[in-house]
Amino acid sequence: MLSSVDRLLFVRRVPIFKELRDDFIVRLTSVMHELSFPANYTIFRQGEEGRSLYIVVSGRVKVHIGDKNLAEVEQGKYFGEMAVFDTQPRSASATTLEPCEFLELTQEQLYDAIEETPEIAVNIIRELSRLIRRLNDNNS
Repeated sequence: MLSSVDRLLFVRRVPIFKELRDDFIVRLTSVMHELSFPANYTIFRQGEEGRSLYIVVSGRVKVHIGDKNLAEVEQGKYFGEMAVFDTQPRSASATTLEPCEFLELTQEQLYDAIEETPEIAVNIIRELSRLIRRLNDNNS
């Protein structure tokens, strides 16, 4: 079980939340679920409906399409955010590489947080814009 301070520190590392005041993050983290999975556990599969973002508290996860690895996500990083924002099926699968612990933020929890704290939406837009810029730079 993570303390409130530990939860705050992990969620603060997620770019869309890092500029928010601590009291907003504490409120948000208080509704997040703690999950743990063994090694080689499939958290979600490509094509499945997704409504959660995951923050890695411990362990490592691979994000992949079939046998092709797209990313390796480790402590303090997050994955699964695209499905939370656009409600489309998962674009890839996620599988644990070792025993892992996560904080899970559902779409409903995120939307409730945005209603209460609209700055979260601005941070999301900012982070997605940065991602698009990086992709554009990589394709130039």
